[in-house]
Amino acid sequence: MTTNLQAPTEVGDRSTPASARSLLLTILGEFVHPRDGAAWTGTLVSALGALGVEEKSARQTIARTASQGIIESERHGRRVRWQLTEHGRALLAEGTDRIYGFLRRPRAWDGQWLVVAAAVPESQRSTRHRLRTRMTWLGLGCPTPGLWIIPDADKETEVQHTLADLDLGDRAFAWVGRRAAGTDPTALIDAAWDLDEVRARYRDFADDFGEREVAGDDAAFVAQVELIQAWRAFPFVDPDLPAELLPPDWPGPQAATLFHTRRDRWHRLAQREWERMETAAGERT
Repeated sequence: MTTNLQAPTEVGDRSTPASARSLLLTILGEFVHPRDGAAWTGTLVSALGALGVEEKSARQTIARTASQGIIESERHGRRVRWQLTEHGRALLAEGTDRIYGFLRRPRAWDGQWLVVAAAVPESQRSTRHRLRTRMTWLGLGCPTPGLWIIPDADKETEVQHTLADLDLGDRAFAWVGRRAAGTDPTALIDAAWDLDEVRARYRDFADDFGEREVAGDDAAFVAQVELIQAWRAFPFVDPDLPAELLPPDWPGPQAATLFHTRRDRWHRLAQREWERMETAAGERT
């Protein structure tokens, strides 16, 4: 199953507004999936409206999300209630686990690297894009064209599934082993991942949410969605390297603490606002 809840460029940068689809997926994952997996059209439109999405765009986004097999409609008289499909539930559950589990606890490293050689011809651009998206989501970096690496041998099964899904099983090769003597891990990491950019993103995240306060349920709803939108970008850009391979002042753990602290602080108020929107939509004739 492809796990691509949104493209990496859609979140994590306050200068680039999140797409309506990305916002809707966050709403579905945070407010719909944990309940009965259903919501009125009016609730979704109101929720997106609170986040700056116009009604016409909101309704188009709901329809497109349905066409992707994530939600399906149930008519109740003149109203429509949207239900998560089995595919939608699985997609959101997998994404939620990754987002909320990301950097949650330090992990031990046995010194093993997973190395994957998977060259895709330029003529197969769609496959190349899907491979890059899936590998990046799994945390792998690309130090040179056609080569993917990660200091986490436990990702082998997920990588093999990805290669099989993309019909690359007979054209890709994977190894697990230790770094050869004389290989500079710092140079390898710098070639595979832009940690300076990741550090800057963490700094922006802390600036955006470190001192942010909310006044009322509606503000808490907006703040929580924006918080999750911003945090969702990091599994795409931060490979979650072992502590042995990171500088001692790496900001990732502090950013994770901030994310969970703010989410816990706003959660009850945001959920109450969602319930208010659901009740109001359900009472409309």
